[in-house]
Amino acid sequence: MKTRFACLLAIGLSLTCAMAHAATAERPALKVQTLQGASFDLATHRGKWVMVNFWATWCAPCIEEMPVLSEFVKSREDVEGIGLAFEDTERQEIVDFLKRHPVDYPIAQLDVENPPPDFEIPRGLPTTYLIAPDGSVAKHFLGPVTRDDLEQVVNSRKPPVGS
Repeated sequence: MKTRFACLLAIGLSLTCAMAHAATAERPALKVQTLQGASFDLATHRGKWVMVNFWATWCAPCIEEMPVLSEFVKSREDVEGIGLAFEDTERQEIVDFLKRHPVDYPIAQLDVENPPPDFEIPRGLPTTYLIAPDGSVAKHFLGPVTRDDLEQVVNSRKPPVGS
């Protein structure tokens, strides 16, 4: 009976934690300090698309998609990006990793015990959100994305020519 109660209690606590971050807000807020020492506030990037990518140094698919994401952000004036290192490790370890795997967007390290409240806790890595110029979530990707995936979302939400 004690074991059953302990299991039910653990499940209840897990559900409570998950409910605190159950879903991503329709127009999420995100304020983080980047590893480069700058402040990144998602709200200040309205008017542009923003790619928000949760990743980790130990995640092979994350490492594979980093050059794709970097090239996508670098090649488009209407897109910016932020990489969110979602792992419990030393800051210097991530800085060293980025020397070997550079990207053209800022990186911030998240506290896995206190992730951004407006974003669902990643159920897997990589997890990428494409935030539309109005600040709404245009697309949530779980798993690796391609440039075509990102281009398709951006191009499908473009205003008609002449408007």
